[in-house]
Amino acid sequence: MADTQYILPNDIGVSSLDCREAFRLLSPTERLYAHHLSRAAWYGGLAVLLQTSPEAPYIYALLSRIFRAQDPDQLRQHALAEGLTEEEYQAFLVYAAGVYSNMGNYKSFGDTKFVPNLPKEKLGRVILGSKAAQQQPEEVRDLWQTCGDLMFSLEPRLRHLGLGKEGVTTYFSGDCTMEDAKLAQDFLDSQNLSAYNTRLFKVVGQEGKSHYEVRLASVLNTDPALDSELTSKLKRYEFQGNHFQVTRGDYAPILQKVVEHLEKAKAYAANSHQEQMLAQYMESFTQGSIEAHKRGSRFWIQDKGPIVESYIGFIESYRDPFGSRGEFEGFVAMVNKAMSAKFERLVASAEQLLKELPWPPAFEKDKFLTPDFTSLDVLTFAGSGIPAGINIPNYDDLRQTEGFKNVSLGNVLAVAYATKREKLTFLEEEDKDLYIRWKGPSFDVQVGLHELLGHGSGKLFVQDEKGAFNFDQETVINPETGEQIQSWYRSGETWDSKFSTIASSYEECRAESVGLYLCLNPQVLEIFGFEGADAEDVIYVNWLNMVRAGLLALEFYTPEAANWRQAHMQARFVILRVLLEAGEGLVTVTPTTGSDGRPDARVRLDRSKIRSVGRPALERFLRRLQVLKSTGDVVAGRALYEGYAAVTDAPPECFLTLRDTVLLRKESRKLIVQPNTRLEGSEVQLVEYEASAAGLIRSFCERFPDDGPELEEVLIQLAAADARFWRDHAQEAPPGQA
Repeated sequence: MADTQYILPNDIGVSSLDCREAFRLLSPTERLYAHHLSRAAWYGGLAVLLQTSPEAPYIYALLSRIFRAQDPDQLRQHALAEGLTEEEYQAFLVYAAGVYSNMGNYKSFGDTKFVPNLPKEKLGRVILGSKAAQQQPEEVRDLWQTCGDLMFSLEPRLRHLGLGKEGVTTYFSGDCTMEDAKLAQDFLDSQNLSAYNTRLFKVVGQEGKSHYEVRLASVLNTDPALDSELTSKLKRYEFQGNHFQVTRGDYAPILQKVVEHLEKAKAYAANSHQEQMLAQYMESFTQGSIEAHKRGSRFWIQDKGPIVESYIGFIESYRDPFGSRGEFEGFVAMVNKAMSAKFERLVASAEQLLKELPWPPAFEKDKFLTPDFTSLDVLTFAGSGIPAGINIPNYDDLRQTEGFKNVSLGNVLAVAYATKREKLTFLEEEDKDLYIRWKGPSFDVQVGLHELLGHGSGKLFVQDEKGAFNFDQETVINPETGEQIQSWYRSGETWDSKFSTIASSYEECRAESVGLYLCLNPQVLEIFGFEGADAEDVIYVNWLNMVRAGLLALEFYTPEAANWRQAHMQARFVILRVLLEAGEGLVTVTPTTGSDGRPDARVRLDRSKIRSVGRPALERFLRRLQVLKSTGDVVAGRALYEGYAAVTDAPPECFLTLRDTVLLRKESRKLIVQPNTRLEGSEVQLVEYEASAAGLIRSFCERFPDDGPELEEVLIQLAAADARFWRDHAQEAPPGQA
């Protein structure tokens, strides 16, 4: 059997996303709008399979064919007859649910591969003897032969997502290295092209020169469209002695489905902002234009307080090993009015609260662009995972000059709040009841501050293409050096392109730190309804939760490669290091032995020193983070951040040893079952499923009732067309153990 690090346990938590009441309150027109947006999101989410691993599309297609022919309960009888135990069949269901939930065979949170927790030969018997195999023997056999070995393989290079020898990724062909990624970014910057909707494919020609294909995601392929801003970019280039060619058409049949449903949703839009937003999204996905997506995002920002909220596109760059390419995601949600009222009060106080942040006014945006901030109940979230809150769009130029929106996903948070006392690790007994009581409320506060005033704060110093600066070079002083500003962002450079591999984690760390820092403000706590002793408990649990999360983060560190696999968790470890460095007993992490005789640990936070010791330490750290970000000082920014993110076995904490303890006692992230919407005549029905692995599988089997087989064939064809880019590189690493 595989190492427990690479399996999903049979008792993994599974929760259903509850949005019944919010959906019930929608009007018939709003339901139709939400339905078609959801369809667009679910179709687009299939692209994530092609963005994850070479085998993911085949695994998805195989599982979908198996469970379409036989419901999980029906397949169980066949599996037991083939000699599987109940535990082994449950392990198969959990694996399948994991693939659907993560849109691939790598965890969305941590980028670690997971494999079926049963013998390969037993699973093979179930698959090849299934009803699907009886109906389509050649197709099922071919799929199993294509993905069966990779499904189970834990060769070192295949254990994690990564670039070059560090892991596997399908954002880049298998022979690409970090140097290739940097060269491609320089090329994209030189042409003022965004990496968000691209993949990079490399071929070395007979003359020894590298030929790179930058492929944009779009419905259109080679056909030039009239008045397309991209037509002139689709050509061959010579750049720094290498050949580049910009093409398009990635995920074309999938994006065609997205566009069709966005067009249908447009008929039920509530206002002209939504209509223009959807028109630009359709243009973006048709042409492959990020500029069109930016225009759509402008209309989205202007669409204040909609009843049905949504966003769709190539958004977050966490899983690109270089940190520039966006994973497809789409969400549809309904407003939770009670919690939204609290967030509106927070927004109203934002300009005053921004002044509390520990950097000079010149390092803050010239004008605070009042954003929308709502609490939403998610109806649909298609992609590799579901966050608790979002601050978008991610385009630096829009965020700096036109604003953004914040959303807190209330029904997702409700799932995250649910904590059983007996499963609480690394806390003192006397902290556990307090932690359970206040974790939810403190997390509401932290998410609100993190999204609105964390991601929503700070200015980037930019010199535009005409040479003009957005700051006064003569008067603005760097508070860390006492000198004038020496570095900034040039035209075409962005936060992601400049800070690349650390950009996501660095920014998450800055936002988390802002949340911890500002939660000490009585005005903030009063907005959320907390005063006196309750307010102090919220502060304590918020800080305690961050300290504990910093320890739990060690699960996502890979000692062999000395790198982090999850941006948010790396950020929390960095904050733990900062607070430990503050000294004076503010935070301690102590190895212990558990009641079961196995290694354990306890984190302690001295609540009496949060303000006197913790706040000044966080203030100094936050100021440095912001100054280095504003000035685009990559060298100093990397030195600071990577220094705190280093994991060693140096005393007193001995983090590498503690990592073994964390792995020993880790609890797998919950799987979330989402509903479907079904159009019956002119009415939209909400279809819900039980909170189990089988329920999650059923939800996906019913997600594409009209064209499931067609979509699976499309995925197989798209994966096969590019398979050559990874086929010769999967076996380069020395064999490991499966």
